[in-house]
Amino acid sequence: MELTIQLESETRRVELFGMADKNLRAIRSAFDVQITAREHNIMIAGEKEQVEKAADVIDHMQKRLLKRGLLTDIDVEEMISQTKSHIEPEITGQAITVYSNKGIVEPYTKGQLEYIETMLKNDLTFCIGPAGTGKTYLAVAVAVSMLKKKQIRKIVLARPAVEAGEKLGFLPGDIAAKVNPYLRPLFDSMEDMMEFSQMRKFMEMDVIEIIPLAFMRGRTLNEACIICDEAQNTSPAQMLMFLTRMGRGSKMIITGDVTQVDLARGELPGLIDAMTTLRGIDGIGNVELSKADIVRHKLVQNIVQAYDNKHKRES
Repeated sequence: MELTIQLESETRRVELFGMADKNLRAIRSAFDVQITAREHNIMIAGEKEQVEKAADVIDHMQKRLLKRGLLTDIDVEEMISQTKSHIEPEITGQAITVYSNKGIVEPYTKGQLEYIETMLKNDLTFCIGPAGTGKTYLAVAVAVSMLKKKQIRKIVLARPAVEAGEKLGFLPGDIAAKVNPYLRPLFDSMEDMMEFSQMRKFMEMDVIEIIPLAFMRGRTLNEACIICDEAQNTSPAQMLMFLTRMGRGSKMIITGDVTQVDLARGELPGLIDAMTTLRGIDGIGNVELSKADIVRHKLVQNIVQAYDNKHKRES
């Protein structure tokens, strides 16, 4: 098979190819393909699957250059590694389609694939795992996909405003300004699923809500996908309050990293309490992602491992 890719920026050719074409050579070696550059085009030849993977890497490289104006050796290595280990979705006919230009979100690891399948199968899913495993990102993708398919009418993203020992009262501004930093990761995930103008429109129409967890008290949410992020920072009482917001036709996804608890020392996280209390009930899924599912910078995996080793030595 032979595939031709058009260069999006002729002026960034050297940065894209790398010094002495080292980026292209890395792609050739990783996927066993032939790559030829002529004028504004890159030609890739080889086995169909490998050609498509090589093309995917080059596409990501071009987008990174256009978006950030910089492409490092580590960026290229990370893109190659993620593409080589990419797991094709086996989601029983249900693709994770979103509103963005890329159109679809797919799992990169077996753990992520299990996570997606569990969310689609169950009305309530708990997911724990270290930073960088896609817990929040994939939950938001499933919610957006359900909204696009009209399986739900509303998305609610909630997060406890408790982090790193800081108190909201010490932050400047009104309540919106105080809680916005805590909700920023949810905004970031949502912005990757749709254009900002569309997200803002949905928020104005109350189709999408991104709120602190405390704002959910007293509500019943029907035909909604409700996500609680950073749930390791909830108390058992807060978690019970959140769980009982589920109405008819709704799906709930609860994520957290039990190694990053910011509650007072000795306080039991609501996430752990709920997973223990509700284990074995039909319709509730539990997924535990591991270091092998980390898809951020490769150093994140090494950092998580180093801290795990430290905790084992101290225990």
